[in-house]
Formats: sequence, C-alpha cells, structure tokens
Amino acid sequence: MVESSQKQNPVVIGISVGDYNGIGPEVIIKALEDNRVLKYITPVIYADNRIFSFYRKHFNKQHFNYHLTQHANKIHNRKINLVDLKHDPINVQPGKSTIESGQYAVKSLRKAVEDLKEGSIQGIVTCPISKETVQSDDFNFPGHTEYLTQESKANESLMLMVSDHLRVGVVTGHIALKDVSGALTKEKLTQKLQILLDTLKKDFGIKKPRVAVMGLNPHAGENGLLGNEEIETILPVIKSFKDSGHLVFGPFPADGFFGSGDIRKYDGILAMYHDQGLTPFKQFAFTEGVNYTAGLPIVRTSPDHGTAFSLAGKGVADETSLRNALFLAKDVIVRRME
Repeated sequence: MVESSQKQNPVVIGISVGDYNGIGPEVIIKALEDNRVLKYITPVIYADNRIFSFYRKHFNKQHFNYHLTQHANKIHNRKINLVDLKHDPINVQPGKSTIESGQYAVKSLRKAVEDLKEGSIQGIVTCPISKETVQSDDFNFPGHTEYLTQESKANESLMLMVSDHLRVGVVTGHIALKDVSGALTKEKLTQKLQILLDTLKKDFGIKKPRVAVMGLNPHAGENGLLGNEEIETILPVIKSFKDSGHLVFGPFPADGFFGSGDIRKYDGILAMYHDQGLTPFKQFAFTEGVNYTAGLPIVRTSPDHGTAFSLAGKGVADETSLRNALFLAKDVIVRRME
C-alpha cells in the first residue's frame, strides 16, 4: 500500500456491479464493511438500489448503509456511495444466469466507464460478468479487458495477475488454445513484454524489473524437437530486449519454472497463453489475487474470480480478492499522480 495516500484525499474508485445474480454484490458488501477501505478510498457502486436492498435483507446486513445519488459528481467523501442506475425489470435470483442480469452488468460497466472518462471517478474495479450473457450487438467482447482497451483508445493492453509476491501477464488472452501459436508473433510478444516492463516501472515502482518469459511448448520446445516457436519467435524477442539493457530472461519451460522457487527471483512473469499463466497463479494466490489491466491510460482492476453462480446467495463468498483489487487500484492511481 502506498502510505503517502493517507495524507491525501481518499481516491474515488467506481465499482461496476457485474452480474447481480453472481457473488458480485455479496463481495462488494463484505469488502466495504472493512473500515480500512474508507480510510483510503471513496467507493462509488454502480447499481440499481433494489439490488443492494435485496442483498442487505438476504444476508441480514441492514447495517450496511450507503449514500444514494443519481450522479457520481454528487458523492460523499469517505462514505460508500451508490449511483442508482434504475432498470426494469430487476429480478434478483442468486445463482441463476439470465440475459437480464448479463445486460445489466453491461449497463453498470458502461456508466462507470463514462464517469471515469469525465473525471468523476479516478479508477474502476469491475465485478465478475458472465461472458455468455453480456453478449449482444452492442457489446461483442470476450471480456472486460478487450472492452476497456477499446474504450480507452489503447493500441494494446496486458492482462496482469497480481498478488503480493507474484505478477503474471499473458501474451494471448481470451482465445481458443488452437489459435495461440498463430497469434504468437514477434510483434505481439514485443508489445506485451514492453507493456509489462513499463507497468512494473510506472505502476509498481520497480526501477529495474527482472522479467521471466515462458516458452510455448513442453520443455520450451527442446531446441525445436517439440516446436519452433521458441527458436523463431520468443528467443529473438528476448535477445532484442537484452541488447537494449533490459533484464529479460528465458524462455523457461513453464512446468518446471512454476514448480520451482524461481518465481521469487523475478518481478514479473510473461506467459504465452491464458491457462499457462493463470492456472499456476491461482494455485498460489486464488483468494487474494487481482486482475490488473496494464497498458491503459485508465486504472482498472478486478477480483481474479468469476461470477461463481454456485456460491451466490449462500453467504460464503470470499471478499479478499475484491478488497485487494480496490487497494491495488488506489495504489496505482497514487503512484501515477506522484
């Protein structure tokens, strides 16, 4: 946590509700019950008031109070605020994935992004959505990351999973495994590696970051025996960065790398595809990990879990990841300001 922020006004962070039939509302309530949050952050929830009225009663959280407003520019500092986004119908059914709850998740997200662009809030934390039910003619994105990259007019972004001692980015994100090799080009790898180095310096305050790059194939290709991507694509990019003075190493066989203690030697790790990076990350840091979208002019984080419909409404969801997402967003905003 960036301690200097304690001396400043709390950072104003918007929270999109995600799918209201998932665990998003529950973890929001639980995370914001932590008194430490309001010491550093002024949270602004984007949701229909009826959603939180339902969950306050459902979880017997009547003490969970918030300032109700129609606009983010009329919030109360150091208080929980809720921008009341009215929508009909609102039919809260914990655990049930519906088109209505999916489309409302998009509405919440769009309004938060709109206020972020206008400067009413300083960053955004996105609660989980169902990638299936959010799809429409107006919203045709694999997930938050791709939508926010377009909305912030960035050329490229990087999904970066963050915990206290582990940061793992992925070169290819939400694409089918059969398409990974074709998408792995020198240009894309160079872009992603540069974003990782830049964000480690700018957003995490690491002056000379050490980065480990994974191979694509088993055993990092075994010198071409199990694939040529390491020789033809990954090694030349690593050499180029090394020649420019960066501390970039690899390519490492992913299984041996994550299975050893080598992860502690590096400030960041770049995996080639989604599950290669996220599977070991969640093994190490599932309850406390945060998804950070690096490379954007805006600051966006999210918990590292999904809607968890099977847990919704049962009162057992763990809020640690969402709380950490709030604090990471705050820390990055403060570092950028400083």
